[in-house]
Amino acid sequence: MKNQKGIKNRSFFLLISFLFLTSLLSIKTLKKVHPQNIRISGNEFFSQNDVVKNSSLNFPIRLIFVETNLLEKELKQNLSLKNVYVNRELFPFGLKVHIDTRTPIAYGERFLNDEKILGFIDKDGIFINKQNVDEKNLKKLTIQVFGWKEKFKKLLSEIFLAMENYELEIVKITFSSDGFLTVEEKDLKTIFLGFKPDLINYQLQIINNLKSEFEKKSFSKKIDNIDLTNPDKPKIKVFKP
Repeated sequence: MKNQKGIKNRSFFLLISFLFLTSLLSIKTLKKVHPQNIRISGNEFFSQNDVVKNSSLNFPIRLIFVETNLLEKELKQNLSLKNVYVNRELFPFGLKVHIDTRTPIAYGERFLNDEKILGFIDKDGIFINKQNVDEKNLKKLTIQVFGWKEKFKKLLSEIFLAMENYELEIVKITFSSDGFLTVEEKDLKTIFLGFKPDLINYQLQIINNLKSEFEKKSFSKKIDNIDLTNPDKPKIKVFKP
């Protein structure tokens, strides 16, 4: 009898505990998330207010109604992030937002609705809006990109990769309004590459070969520009004395 009574007591206690926890969890999920309940990790530059302003969610919002996938997508796009992870948490209550930022390697300029927008470019060719970069901790950049568009991302990433693999010192990359590509190399000066992005790796290889040859002959100082729009028939223009 005592054993049965003990079992009943334990069962009753477990049931009460279960109901209590269930009620507590339900109350927590229905509780509203305020900006001060947002915890950011991975970066100290962005604030709780940045999360709120760059989301379509209306804070305060009940925790259960926070669409984490939507919030991640919006923050990644609006804050020019590499990655962002959002988790709903009950203990401690709120949202945990982990941010991975992009590292600028070039200054950038783009036009949107005829308005010039200044910013930066990362190694993947992604444009980063100026307000999304902590310029206080930014090292000096030596590359400038003008005329950035979404469709030029891959092309830019290939140029940056070539700069790592070759002895190239490209200081300026310019896309005209119709997409004509021109680069400026520290020693070879202005190089016209044209409209064919599928040729870029071949063109960069030729640029590297030309630089190596010209350095041996101390010829680079005489160069005005190089036309590689047809990479099989390079045209080199030199300064006339």
